[in-house]
Amino acid sequence: MKAVGYFRETGTRSLAEQSDAFLDFCQSSGYEAAATFLDTQTDKEHVGFRQLMDFVRRQENSGFMLLVVPDLMTLGANPTEAMRRYFQLASLSLPMVGMDCREDLSATVVDTWGHVRINGTLGDRVKAAMRRKAVKGEALGRPPYGYRVGSNRRLVIIPEEGSVVRYIFRLYLKDGLGIRRIARRLNEEEIRTRRGGLWSMVTVRDILRNRAYVGTYSRFGVRVPASHAPLISRENFQEVQERLDQRRPSTTNRHVSPFLLSGLTYCAHCGNKMIGVTRKQRWQRGDGTMRSAQYRYYQCESRTNRSLCDYHTRRAEALEEAVRLMLSDPSSLHRKNGKGTIEDHEVVMAKLRDKVRRLDKRLEQVLDSAVGGEIDNEKLLDAATTVASQQLVLEAKLNDAGKQAKLLATEKARHQHVQAILARLTAAWESLEFESKQELLREALERIDISDDEIRIIPRT
Repeated sequence: MKAVGYFRETGTRSLAEQSDAFLDFCQSSGYEAAATFLDTQTDKEHVGFRQLMDFVRRQENSGFMLLVVPDLMTLGANPTEAMRRYFQLASLSLPMVGMDCREDLSATVVDTWGHVRINGTLGDRVKAAMRRKAVKGEALGRPPYGYRVGSNRRLVIIPEEGSVVRYIFRLYLKDGLGIRRIARRLNEEEIRTRRGGLWSMVTVRDILRNRAYVGTYSRFGVRVPASHAPLISRENFQEVQERLDQRRPSTTNRHVSPFLLSGLTYCAHCGNKMIGVTRKQRWQRGDGTMRSAQYRYYQCESRTNRSLCDYHTRRAEALEEAVRLMLSDPSSLHRKNGKGTIEDHEVVMAKLRDKVRRLDKRLEQVLDSAVGGEIDNEKLLDAATTVASQQLVLEAKLNDAGKQAKLLATEKARHQHVQAILARLTAAWESLEFESKQELLREALERIDISDDEIRIIPRT
């Protein structure tokens, strides 16, 4: 059987020492040493691990192979990273053995994670302390709108904000206004959010759904009734929840078709984004037969979400065709002044890293369930490899985004890159898959500003 070694530079064992130990292990165990992959402490891109993954994928049908590492925790710089990498490799059905313990790593996963959780890290101890505070009803983090944190760490009503909360519930419950109309009423009356911003459907809905307004404090899975003074009666709050649930659209068999220009289109009148909207209409003809039609268009988000701005819309099919024609004519594109798109790639990379962190949290929850006996090893493997596979996709995008940031380091390189994408889009518009076309558009275009009588396409140059 072929053996592959993966080693990370640590403070106690050098890469050379680990490589020598790997060769000795192979010789004593009767394995054929096929390759070794190494990551140094200074390598933030984990080139060795990515090379290992690529090697395993290429060798998928070339015979039996196993991975040898010193132990499970040396797969990563911390326990969560080590577990993430283990399940990423496990998603490729690669057997793994610990060189130090000479055991199949699959048999040590739950025990190792349980040991980590028992000993705990500083973060675990902090979270446990915060849960204890939450049980006592002591406020943690930013208090909800309408309250502040008092001297005894309990929530205390802010009279001005509390009046707005009651006003929102009255508009919904007594006056029968919908969430959008409430947001519009608040903005028209120049009532601002805590940060001085405009109200939206989201902020209004969050207030209508928040149990803090009946005196219940909720945090870290802990719910403490009668923790603080309520702003809304339980009867009124429950009636609001029932109405909200009745108005919630059914998602059964609902198929949402994505919009090609999502995230790129902006209203030139107010500067806010335009969002894709789908409307279906049914009517009865004179002969009694029923007809239906579906309309897809881009609409100003301020109008949709806050009832601000005017009714600026563009039919989706017409707008996307106009953009296609404009992309084929370089003179129709508007150049912007500035340093380019390096900052944009950094933003993308930050968002991708945040998604990886959220998936790490999900992986930790799955492992905790296994340690607690809530799921068996089979379910652990299934759930954890699913999360790890999603992380692999994000890490690949993160790596690509890093490469793109370097590629676009100079103005000339950025310009040439965008021009190549636009040329590809123009030449292969009809044959490109939707996802590929959308990805290329987002990579090549900064934004598309839309007014009632003009379309302005601004490329990333």
